Amino acid sequence: MKYVTLLFACLAAYCAAAQNTASAAARSGNPVFPGWYADPEGVVFGDTYWIYPTYSADYDEQTFMDAFSSKDLVHWQKHPRIVSNDEVKWVKRAMWAPAAVHANGKYYLFFAGNDIHEGETGGIGVAVADSPAGPFRDALGKPLIDSIVNGAQPIDQFVFRDDDGSYYMYYGGWGHCNMVRLSPDLLRIVPFDDGTLYKEVTPANYTEGPFMLRHRGKYYFMWSEGGWTGPDYCVAYAIADSPFGPFERIGKILEQDPAIARGAGHHSVIQVPGRDEWYIVYHRRPLDETAASSRETCIDRMYFDAEGHIVPVRMTREGVEARPIPAAGKAR
Repeated sequence: MKYVTLLFACLAAYCAAAQNTASAAARSGNPVFPGWYADPEGVVFGDTYWIYPTYSADYDEQTFMDAFSSKDLVHWQKHPRIVSNDEVKWVKRAMWAPAAVHANGKYYLFFAGNDIHEGETGGIGVAVADSPAGPFRDALGKPLIDSIVNGAQPIDQFVFRDDDGSYYMYYGGWGHCNMVRLSPDLLRIVPFDDGTLYKEVTPANYTEGPFMLRHRGKYYFMWSEGGWTGPDYCVAYAIADSPFGPFERIGKILEQDPAIARGAGHHSVIQVPGRDEWYIVYHRRPLDETAASSRETCIDRMYFDAEGHIVPVRMTREGVEARPIPAAGKAR
């Protein structure tokens, strides 16, 4: 009898261990894929999650971009060199902070290239492809925005499609944020109703990395604060009734955790199509790393409270559970 009891005890232990292993395997872990990657743009195309990050390296080596796709947020496939300066000829030194949009039957990838200094071509470019995995081709042969307006460095663009079909782009570094309206083909800046081309929408403490989403009829404007190379890099947000603001800062929702990582910021947000279910995609710097380019891409759950405020995000090493996209809610 004691052997039967021992056998059942061993079986129970084995099943518990197998269940724990399966449970661990069913989570993404953080980082969600290997390598130094930053400024991640998370988006849903059809039944697939995509992340378009910056290849985080020395400035002169940062001349291409990879992409990653997943059916469940846990298992990620790498799509190498979806675009590079071999195709975007005006980029000489760096390209970073991509933003991806599906429109007009094509995929558009906006990015920052080079840097704006006197005599140097640079700014926000756009590339186009027939597939979210590329290859992306330079759509204009030059930057879409190549000058400093309202003090905003032309970087860190995010393209937002409002419910009426209008496309707005928020962008800017050096502590200033502008918004512009894009033409239906997403290749031109067109005037707002008042005839202006640029509107400054800078909130308090803004540094860079703007992002916009809609939730229950409200506009949630988000951005990064602090220095991108330092431990104080973080994400804050505001809520408005209009995509034009005004954006009054509410508070931080993502910041360093001395037990997990530092320099958490430059994020994006993924909504599971058709569900009030949200995931924040961001980069952070491991505790044992100090190099500016040592940044890894992570995902954690993001929640809204009963009053519509964003609950501060708890960074994890475990990441998120597997979440296939529901068939009824596939994104365009």
